[in-house]
Amino acid sequence: MIDRRRLLLTAAAGAGLAAAGQAIAAPAQSGAGAQLRAVMDKIVAETLMTSPELLTQLGFDKGPNAAMKARLDDRSQAKVLADRETFRGHMTELKAVDRAGLNAEEAVWYDSLEYFGDTAVSGYRFPYGGGGFGPSPYTVSQLTGSYQAIPDFLDSQHSIDTAEDAEAYLSRVSAFATALDQETERMGLDFAAGAVPPDFVIARTLTQMQNLMANGASGTTLVQSVVRRTGEKSIPGEWGSRAEAIVNDAVFPALNRQAEALRAVQAGATHDAGVWRLPDGEAFYRYGIQSYTTTNLSGDEIHEIGLQQLAELSARADVLLRAQGLTQGSVGARIAALGDDPQYLYPNTDEAKEQLLVDLNAQMADMARRLPEYFGRIPVSGVEIRRVPVAIEAGAPGGYYNAPALDGSRPGAYYINLRDTAEWPKFQLPTLTYHEAAPGHHHQIALAQERTNVPLLMKVLGFSAYSEGWALYAEQLADEMGVYENDPIGQIGYLQSLMFRATRLVVDSGMHAKRWSREQAIRFMVDALGDAESAVTTEIERYCVWPGQACSYKLGHIKWVELRANAQRALGDRFDIRAFHDAGMNTGGVPLTVLERVMTEWTAAQAA
Repeated sequence: MIDRRRLLLTAAAGAGLAAAGQAIAAPAQSGAGAQLRAVMDKIVAETLMTSPELLTQLGFDKGPNAAMKARLDDRSQAKVLADRETFRGHMTELKAVDRAGLNAEEAVWYDSLEYFGDTAVSGYRFPYGGGGFGPSPYTVSQLTGSYQAIPDFLDSQHSIDTAEDAEAYLSRVSAFATALDQETERMGLDFAAGAVPPDFVIARTLTQMQNLMANGASGTTLVQSVVRRTGEKSIPGEWGSRAEAIVNDAVFPALNRQAEALRAVQAGATHDAGVWRLPDGEAFYRYGIQSYTTTNLSGDEIHEIGLQQLAELSARADVLLRAQGLTQGSVGARIAALGDDPQYLYPNTDEAKEQLLVDLNAQMADMARRLPEYFGRIPVSGVEIRRVPVAIEAGAPGGYYNAPALDGSRPGAYYINLRDTAEWPKFQLPTLTYHEAAPGHHHQIALAQERTNVPLLMKVLGFSAYSEGWALYAEQLADEMGVYENDPIGQIGYLQSLMFRATRLVVDSGMHAKRWSREQAIRFMVDALGDAESAVTTEIERYCVWPGQACSYKLGHIKWVELRANAQRALGDRFDIRAFHDAGMNTGGVPLTVLERVMTEWTAAQAA
C-alpha cells in the first residue's frame, strides 16, 4: 500500500515541521475540511514522538527535537501493538468526518487516507510480520530488519557537524544493540505463529549478518563512518575506539543472538517460496496485492495480465533485435547475448564502477535539459547517484531511491547496486536512471514534497502502484522524448525493462498464488529476459519477502498509460502533455482508484 521507499515518512514530516514552529496544514475551507485537517495533524503529531529515526531522515532532529538525535525507534512488540491501537483511533476519527462536506481536493486527501488506513488495519489480523505498513511476513530477512538498515542510516542520514552530533551517533550505536534484541524477540513471535522464512532467505540473511562482522568492529561502517566524518570536521575525541568498544561489547553480541535464533530454525525451514504455506497465507497475499497495487485483482488475474504483457513486449523487442541482425534464439537468449558482449560491459573494478557513476550523472544532465518540454513543474530538490553500501549489496535490490529531506538539508539519492557490473550492461543503465531519478521517482516524490498549501501528511504519503507505476511510465516517456533516437540497443534495454516488470507479475503470482518453486520462478525470468541468474535470484528472493510489491510496477504503469490514452482521445488536438503530467503529479501519492477519478475529472474539465 504505502510505497516501501516512503514507509512511515508520513508522520515525521508533518510533526517535524510542527515542532519547528511551521504550519502542518493550510487553513481549512469548511467545517468538514477543518475536521479532516485536525485528524491529519493528530496523526503526524502523535507519531513524531515515537520515531526519532524519521525526524533524522527528514532533517528535523535539531532545535527542540535535538534530544531525539541520540535515539533509535522502539522496535518492541509492545510498541507495535500500542501503535496499532493509536492508529485504529485515528481511523475512527477519520470516519467521523463528513466526506460530503469536503471540497474536491480535500476529498482526494480523505479517500487516500481512508484507503491507507483501512488496508493497514486489515493487516492487523495476521499474527506475524508486525510493525510498519508494508506487508512482509518476516520481521527479519535479507531485506527487513535493523541489522541491514541501521548501519546505512547512521552513515548516510545521521549528520555529524559537532561533538554533540558524534556523541549522539555513539548513543545510537549503543541503541542498535537494543533494536536487534527487540527484533529478535519479535522474530521469535513470527516463528511461533508459523512464519519461518524459507531456507534460502535464512541463508541469505545469515550471509549478510556474517559480512557485517567479517572484518571485525574496526572494519564496520558503524566505526569507520564516525572516524571519517569527525576527522573531516576536525572534531577531537576518541570516537573510533569508543565506537569499536560499543560494537564489540554490545552490537556484535546482539547480532550473534539474532543469527543464532535464525540458525535454530534453519534446519527445519521449508524451501517453498510462496506465502501460501503460511497460516492464512492466501489471505495474506490478497492483503499484499491490495496494499501494494491498490487493486482487488486476484493472483490468477495478475498472472494472465503478466503473460499477455510479456508476449506483446517480447514481440516489440524481437523487431528491434532482428534489425540489429540478431535473429537466432529466443528474445531472452538474444538479449542475453548482448549482455555478454564486452563492448556493453563495464569491467568489474572499482575504477570502472566510478566511471559508471560519472556516466549516469551525464545521463541525468541530458534529461534535465529535456524536462521543460514535458512538465510545467520541475523539482527544486537535487538528486545524487550513490552506490549501494558494499556490506548489504549481496541481498539488496538493483536500484532504489530515497527522498530528500523536507528541510532541504539533504538531496534525493538514487542508489545502484554495483556488486557485479555484469549485472548492469550499459544498454540497461539509462532506463534505470530515468526510473529512479528523473522523470521517475525523484521527479514525482520531490514535486509531491514541494507542493504548497497542502497538509504535510499528503506531501509524503505514498502508494507503491502510483509511484512505481509513474516511474515505469517515466521510462516510456524517456523513450518518447527521443533519448534512444540514435541508440537502438538502448531502446532494447528499455523494452527489456518493461518485460522485466511484466515478468514480475508472472513470477510473483506464480510463487504466491500458483505455488511455483523458487527455481521455477528463476528459470522463467532468466528465459524470458536473458538477465544474469545471480541478479534474477536476488529479485526472486525479494518477491518472497514482499509478496505483491513486485506487481505494483506494471499494474501502475498500465493505469497511467490508460489514463493518458483516455485524455488524448477525449481532447484530441487540445491535449497538453505538460498539463496532463502536472495534474497527475499534483495529486501527490494516491491509490490508483483515486488517481483514476481525479484524472477523469480533469479530462472532462479540459474538454468543457
